[in-house]
Amino acid sequence: MNDRAPTVLAGLDGIRPYLEAVYEDLHRHPELGLREHRTAGKGAEALRSFGYEVTDGIGGTGVIGVLANGDGPTVMARADMDALPVRERTGLPYASTATVTGPDGTEQPVMHACGHDVHVTCLLGCARLLAENRDAWRGTFVALLQPSEENGEGAEAMIADGLTSRSPRPDVVLAQHVLPYPAGYVGTRAGSFLSAADSLRITVHGRGAHGSMPQAAVDPVVMAAMIVVRLQTVVSRELAATTPAVLTVGSIHAGSGPNIISDSAVIELNVRTYDDATRTHVLDAIGRIVRAECEASRSPKAPEIERIASFPPTVNDEAATRRVAEAFAAYFGDDAHTIDLQTASEDMSEIPAAFGVPFTYWGIGGTDPVRHAEAVRGGTVAEDVPVNHSPFFAPVVQPTLDTGVRALTVAALAWLAARPASRS
Repeated sequence: MNDRAPTVLAGLDGIRPYLEAVYEDLHRHPELGLREHRTAGKGAEALRSFGYEVTDGIGGTGVIGVLANGDGPTVMARADMDALPVRERTGLPYASTATVTGPDGTEQPVMHACGHDVHVTCLLGCARLLAENRDAWRGTFVALLQPSEENGEGAEAMIADGLTSRSPRPDVVLAQHVLPYPAGYVGTRAGSFLSAADSLRITVHGRGAHGSMPQAAVDPVVMAAMIVVRLQTVVSRELAATTPAVLTVGSIHAGSGPNIISDSAVIELNVRTYDDATRTHVLDAIGRIVRAECEASRSPKAPEIERIASFPPTVNDEAATRRVAEAFAAYFGDDAHTIDLQTASEDMSEIPAAFGVPFTYWGIGGTDPVRHAEAVRGGTVAEDVPVNHSPFFAPVVQPTLDTGVRALTVAALAWLAARPASRS
């Protein structure tokens, strides 16, 4: 194990109350993607107080803090900041009651239902400990606070706003995510880790008529229903059973009344895949099925297939992941694991891709360990352990925060050079 990690992390006890207060404050004040002005401001203020050179407003609300500490490698660690339009139901004393005005003018609740408040807090903890222990390492540490991960816009926005010219080029990019594993758990995975995600909006066109005169219509509701049924065969009949993929139709909208055949229907769906070949096959199959069904149904107009969101696959660099896994095994012992393949998606990998450098991304647990163990024994994990994006998702404060700070610090020190021994 890197023998500097215990030295740097010895200061965690002293900053724990500060970090817990930061976390509760962030949780109380969630902000949606590209609106994270308060969160970004708090993060930038903290980094400046630790001695970092801070650049903010990158891509709207993105922040980087740079701590140059002599010759050596450059390590970038990234945390996402945005929350979700979810009404919190955790019952926590620091639960969010925040609301915003949505694009349609209605009031939307906002909640940190995915743990990004954990990510920001842990990155600030790591950044502070490294700043307070500069005699233990050499190199440059870059803390990056990214907006709008949930919408898949934040990494791209920062890159488009000149991130690669406004930050030192890292040798590696690190990131982590809190997941519904027991708190204290850390899990790495080389290669494929998170899926690619593509969300599509499909509009099929018919011919409207009175519900009593279907012979005068081309019914887009029936057309959409047949498409939805046929799409279920893409994964089950076109892919090998050993090829992971998920295709979910999330919404169908058509019509305005029970006796009116509308002239269009809109289908929205989501696809999760892990490699380019499978991704291409599934997306091509969707287009083929939609067009064929429209033709079979005598649609008067070609369907419109629009990709409304897209996330790249998260494929961890083998060598970087091995280095972090070895450091975690040495520091965390039995709490270090190989994590399962995840069907969630991320845009973080666009940042190291823009720099042309390797990255590794891992998971930490956030569920009360006793609750998780009871659910495992009872076979009720799916029912009793809230997952990310649930209104009940509430990582236990400890040991979740301690684990996240330790994991980032141990991983960063796996690259940052040791100070040469002084000569007497």
